[in-house]
Amino acid sequence: MSGVRSVAAQIWQVASIPLLAIVLAFIVAAVVIVVSSVFTPTGFEPLLPFAAYASLLAGAFASDTGIYNTLVAAAPLILGGLAVGLGFKAGLFNIGVAGQFLVGAFGAAVVGANLADAPAVVGVPLAMVAGALAGAAFGFIPGFLKARTGAHEVVTTIMLNNAAVLLLTWAVNDLVRAPGFSFPRTGPIGNSALPILLGRNLHLGIPLAVLFVFAVRWLLDRTTIGFEIRTVGQNPNAARYAGMRPIFITALTMTLSGLLAGVAGAIQMLGVIGFYAPGITASVGFDSIAVALLGRSNPIGILFAAILFGAFRAGPPLMQIETSVPIEVIDIIQALVILFLAADLIVRRVFRIRAPKAEITELKTITQSWAGTASGGPPS
Repeated sequence: MSGVRSVAAQIWQVASIPLLAIVLAFIVAAVVIVVSSVFTPTGFEPLLPFAAYASLLAGAFASDTGIYNTLVAAAPLILGGLAVGLGFKAGLFNIGVAGQFLVGAFGAAVVGANLADAPAVVGVPLAMVAGALAGAAFGFIPGFLKARTGAHEVVTTIMLNNAAVLLLTWAVNDLVRAPGFSFPRTGPIGNSALPILLGRNLHLGIPLAVLFVFAVRWLLDRTTIGFEIRTVGQNPNAARYAGMRPIFITALTMTLSGLLAGVAGAIQMLGVIGFYAPGITASVGFDSIAVALLGRSNPIGILFAAILFGAFRAGPPLMQIETSVPIEVIDIIQALVILFLAADLIVRRVFRIRAPKAEITELKTITQSWAGTASGGPPS
């Protein structure tokens, strides 16, 4: 019995702040909904938040279609969250998941279009591999620059996000534009589309994303490389003293992070969009940062955080239809969740939770990374 209590206490210690941050975000958003109702034709409605949240949950989980839409929206967020979380484990803040996602989507779209008439058993794997390799290559660039020159990964990945958008726009317009369409885009992917498993949109990418959750967990917890990644993230000097190679681990981690982001783009391209066109949103890349923070960089935590954010995408339409609460409320909730995660002292004060022992966390990685390389050279 004491063992069960010990495990429960450990789980609560890790999950308490994310869970209570979500609760507090919903409470504050409820206040916003009630206050805004004063300015609507129906007037003051104190129970409106309860109706809105009930409709939100119903839209995300109360029907087969809602569940399918939630899982489809969660799949790329799982992989994007893993990409950011893996970087956090090595003490790196990969803010370039958006660009790596787009590059992976483009690679999958081009290869998929060229293999549109090939058997699915050939087209799907090759298109997925193309997206993964494209993302990995785009992640390797800031990883190599960080490892060899000390170039800040936040700065280089932000710049590469913009470079990805511009380069891919040029490529679609001038290199791979498909004929017969009124706007620049790649050709149809045909048989390279991910197979549908259940319903009209539940595709193979969803179980594949879940599989990556356990693969990354195994990598971090059961392999020598994973141990080195975590050690370099905790203390690069101690890792170097122990005979590890921080330069190699830094470049490798960013490459693997880019690979995961590229797979996210490939899944979205082959399972949902079907073609690449300039202007395709990379919001998955930025939402992935929130997912990784909410999941505390733990692969299982990232899985549940991604499902929550998937529900935030699948449920709002029904909420707006039934209660007239605007979809933008979800943006407020997501922003509040991140705010309370960053300012966790607020959550601890409100719910009277003791502060944990000092340790390296994802948020410390973010804050320390801004100054970590400003005064020093590259890791050696």
